[in-house]
Amino acid sequence: MSQDSCQKLWEAFSSEELAADKLRIKYLGKNGLFKDLAASLRLSPVEERKSFGQALNQLKDKLEAAISEKEAQGNANKQKSELDLSIPPLPSSVGHLHPISQAIEEISRIFTQIGFNRVRYPEVDWDFYAFEALNMPKSHPARDEWETFFVEQASHPELGKVVLTPHTSNSQVREMERLKSKPPIRMIDIARTYRRQSDTTHTQMFHQFEGLVIDKGINIQHLKGTLDYFAESFYGPGTKSRIRPFHFQFTEPSFEVDFSCHICGGTGKRSKTGDEACKFCKSGWHEVGGAGMVHPNVLKAGGIDPDEYTGFAFGWGVERTYTLKKGLNIDDIRLFYSGNLEFLQQF
Repeated sequence: MSQDSCQKLWEAFSSEELAADKLRIKYLGKNGLFKDLAASLRLSPVEERKSFGQALNQLKDKLEAAISEKEAQGNANKQKSELDLSIPPLPSSVGHLHPISQAIEEISRIFTQIGFNRVRYPEVDWDFYAFEALNMPKSHPARDEWETFFVEQASHPELGKVVLTPHTSNSQVREMERLKSKPPIRMIDIARTYRRQSDTTHTQMFHQFEGLVIDKGINIQHLKGTLDYFAESFYGPGTKSRIRPFHFQFTEPSFEVDFSCHICGGTGKRSKTGDEACKFCKSGWHEVGGAGMVHPNVLKAGGIDPDEYTGFAFGWGVERTYTLKKGLNIDDIRLFYSGNLEFLQQF
């Protein structure tokens, strides 16, 4: 409703035939229509105030720009053949990075501060790096054509078919090969990935970030410490991580990773005194992705001796991670790729 009110005021303004000075008084004056609309902000529902405030700011900018333009046109008409170089230029529209690009930059900065090396590997890759080297048998469901996008191209005699990478984990063995199987390895890979899913929490193209650490004596405590560091750096002080036993083919042991809810502070309650469950998380935690200790077979595929070296890996979606930030409450990640400028300009 707040955005509808702003749109209606803009439509009314656009149909006006008044001079610039009268438009400024009527819409932006002390008792103008914009001030009346802005006064209704405090009466709007709490969950709508942020978007309403952003819409009001955009509307005010548009009104001021349009009135300034009309004033400039009026001055030009008065001067006719004379060029008045004192007239200020019209305000230009300045763009900004896409919100997912902003998130990728922030994630990269967080990990490079603790020594991770940012890398990029193919988003169209061989089956070997996407599945075989990651300890996935040929019967694994992820290797089905209903789960993964296969490219119509001749198979490689050793590396198999060509796929659109369903995860950034294809970078693990590639990074081991790049470093000639000589740890230490501390990698962060952020790239586009592809899966045959599309709903409010999935898009057929999305972004993942993959972390990989391999060295002598690496254990679960190192993994947990890294997850806690990222949680606090990305979501703010006090955010905690939690790991739960799970199963992934390329890690052993494997874990699902949760971060504590920023809305309820990890309590799972709507308030400190109430008994109602937090509407945002229901339990005090948000599931974000997977992690675990690198499987010995994956180390072997990368030419590393699992008896001498150990490592951990983690990875999950950038979009999923970003939407859990405080104040966003975005319930459909497809909005990021809708091309809706009204949505994107908020970030």
